[in-house]
Amino acid sequence: MTFARASKSLVLGLAFLMASSAFASSKANLELINAVTVNGTTLKAGDYKIQWEGSGPNVELSILKGKDVVAKVPAHVVELQTPSSNDAAVTRLNASGPNSLAGIRFQGKKFALELGDTSDNMQGNGSSK
Repeated sequence: MTFARASKSLVLGLAFLMASSAFASSKANLELINAVTVNGTTLKAGDYKIQWEGSGPNVELSILKGKDVVAKVPAHVVELQTPSSNDAAVTRLNASGPNSLAGIRFQGKKFALELGDTSDNMQGNGSSK
């Protein structure tokens, strides 16, 4: 009976640790080499910080320039088959104006963020930093 309690505590502890580590990586840097639009806002090329909040696959992504939030957009955490080989801003071609930011990949991570309601494959081509 003691072993069963210890096992249950270990499982709960591991679940908590995994949940906390998922939230620990809710901030990252983003380098844009070209202007892009995000939720109707045009972001110039440059360095930004991103942070996302939420549980499960649906999150709220904020893009910051310095301490100012310059864009907010719903995003989805998607699992990749293999870790991304580099940090990348995934863009979608627009007929007029700057490309749209469709997603963000993170070097060495097996997850990515897919912005808005896009259904593009995150394994596809993206502009890397």
